[in-house]
Amino acid sequence: MTTLPSSGITIVIFGGGGDLAERKLLPALYNLFVDGLLPERFAIVGAGRTPVSDVAYRRFAREGVERHSRRPIDDVRWPAFASSLSFVAVDLTHPTGFASLGARLDTVEHARSLEGHRIYYLAVPPSMIEPAVLGLARARFVVPADSRRAAQERPCARLIVEKPIGHGLESARRINDTIASVFEERDIFRIDHYLGKETVQNILVLRFANSFLEPLFNHKYVDHVQITVAETEGVGTRAWYYEQAGALRDMVQNHLLQLLTLVAMEPPFSLDAEAVRDEKLQVIRSLRPIERTEVDACTVRAQYAGGVLSGEPVLGYLGEHGVAPDSRTETYVALHVAIDNWRWAGVPFFLRTGKRLARRASEISVHLKGVPPILFNRRPARTLDANVLTLRLQPDEGFALGISSKAPGSRLDIRPVEMDFEYAREFGGSSPEAYERLLLDVIAGDATLFMRRDSVEASWRFITPILEHWDAAAPAPLPPYVAGSWGPPEAQRFPLRPL
Repeated sequence: MTTLPSSGITIVIFGGGGDLAERKLLPALYNLFVDGLLPERFAIVGAGRTPVSDVAYRRFAREGVERHSRRPIDDVRWPAFASSLSFVAVDLTHPTGFASLGARLDTVEHARSLEGHRIYYLAVPPSMIEPAVLGLARARFVVPADSRRAAQERPCARLIVEKPIGHGLESARRINDTIASVFEERDIFRIDHYLGKETVQNILVLRFANSFLEPLFNHKYVDHVQITVAETEGVGTRAWYYEQAGALRDMVQNHLLQLLTLVAMEPPFSLDAEAVRDEKLQVIRSLRPIERTEVDACTVRAQYAGGVLSGEPVLGYLGEHGVAPDSRTETYVALHVAIDNWRWAGVPFFLRTGKRLARRASEISVHLKGVPPILFNRRPARTLDANVLTLRLQPDEGFALGISSKAPGSRLDIRPVEMDFEYAREFGGSSPEAYERLLLDVIAGDATLFMRRDSVEASWRFITPILEHWDAAAPAPLPPYVAGSWGPPEAQRFPLRPL
């Protein structure tokens, strides 16, 4: 881990006038500033195709902070933060498009006594990753990786890349090759905001800091594991992206497989970033391949139809603006996967994600094996519920352990009860948002919560047969599910419980 020099940093956000910058990045940077976690000297430069004045960009940032920050605007602190913000028009596709950025960075960094140590955040569509990286190299903003040894004294540069990296395995390799030709792997931060959530970070603490829990995480005690990321939102204004991605690429290839690694990984020998990421990679490599002949048995995909959510009627996916009327893009996917290693042999893992589901919730539930059919569990008509350890990632962050207990009274009445822990109730206050933690880690050079190249490509390798089978399938409409439900009837063959 290499912390950026105390002389300060410049954070360049490509796509700085976009939705991600407004909702997540600028509010996160503001909160880090208020908490005193940014370097004493810093600058934030938004870059986009459309020219915007600094005054207008600061107004844009303030509106984003007011709507999306976990804390309200502090009118005393805001002017100091706003003064760090500026904007420059950049055409990523033009050979000389970075000239304006170079001139602006020279001015900003000179005015704020910065030495050119920079973080480049690519909050841009996947198709623009390569042009942006090659443009940085062409404009000599980054010392090429193959000549880094001769330039040890040059200012450092780090790159943050949003998912998805590629549309499949081959495109992911090509993008990674391009990035690797400009940046060293240690300076590349492939970001997955789910990994920055407090409850996700707590998975390893829960497993490896509690002696009574870790022995349960194996095939001797676990019947199956369910991982769910459910959204109530539809595709909204992102049809242009979602039509090219779908739920498998958008959520499973990164978010859900990364959650799976945290639940299933072996204890690393240390908390060093590479030690943690090595163990996560071993889980992905241990996933049993789903051959094309097995895809239909191991997966379910569907599209949301019209329905009612929160008392309001909502359109089906095919009625959303920008969606092709004959689209076969899945908005729901469920998978049955297996991990072929000593710890998890024979334990099914069920992954589920979808849009327009009954409620917004992300959780991992570890279903333990039931007790033998003797003593308190001897009556076939009233079998005891198996114990379930539930890790709630959002929105009610915490965890619960379901156990059986005798109800008060003269009769033997055994009922399921929950031992429940809630972050908000226990610790109070507001937890830092995921992007706050992740941006701070980039500044510190800590890559523990970021995906390494080999992990990204291993994930694509696992889901590629599924994508190929779906692409080759007859062009029939996908099974529908009613918006506001928990998915299609076809998913009932998996033991997926409502949340």
